[in-house]
Amino acid sequence: MSRTARDAAQVARLAGAAPDLAALDDAVTGCRACPRLVQWRETVARDKRAAYRDEEYWGRPVPGFGDPAARLLVVGLAPGAHGANRTGRVFTGDRSGDWLYGSMYRVGLANQPTASGLRDGLRLTGARVTAAVRCAPPDNKPSPEERTTCAPWLDRELTLLASVTVLVALGGVAWQATWAALRRAGHQVPRPRPAFAHGAEVHLAGLTVLGCYHPSQQNTFTGKLTEQMLDAVLGRAAALAATG
Repeated sequence: MSRTARDAAQVARLAGAAPDLAALDDAVTGCRACPRLVQWRETVARDKRAAYRDEEYWGRPVPGFGDPAARLLVVGLAPGAHGANRTGRVFTGDRSGDWLYGSMYRVGLANQPTASGLRDGLRLTGARVTAAVRCAPPDNKPSPEERTTCAPWLDRELTLLASVTVLVALGGVAWQATWAALRRAGHQVPRPRPAFAHGAEVHLAGLTVLGCYHPSQQNTFTGKLTEQMLDAVLGRAAALAATG
């Protein structure tokens, strides 16, 4: 058995032992399965960006966040080095989070449009946000082996989120991870797997998967993703979740 397979099996055992989301989130934060990611996240937390030099970085894997009775699950790529790896909450403390939670607020899924830290008062209603990979990767690029090792956390999260009827994948990597998780969960995934596209919408039995460009600075600064485009996908997802 390869090291990746052994690490993934170990993560699967830890994830499978979690009886609920709170226990799963706690288990996620203690994961040290991927040496490269452990070293990177802890190095970033020690050698802080100058703007945050007086802050204590989280420097650990980042769990999902939101309503435990969510009908809508948003899946991102991975924590940002100076965003979630600093604040401890997915999509919090960087521009990507500003875009995501701002849109979720506009479509009625969040109580406020900003996310700055764990004690900022943000609450989600009917929605949860998570990531395919739970540690900040160098250059925002987890390796295929790291994605495989981390996959059981998302698998277990989907199992525990029994009310979810809609998933939104932010970007191509999250799209791939979402479909892989659904296949492992026993869903009848179309073959060939649907291609990623912004606004893609695929219906399964009791479940809908939507594609959306990731609200990264590369996409938002260039206009590849606008607020109106993001609101359209999340608004559609919220409407489907409300009626599904």
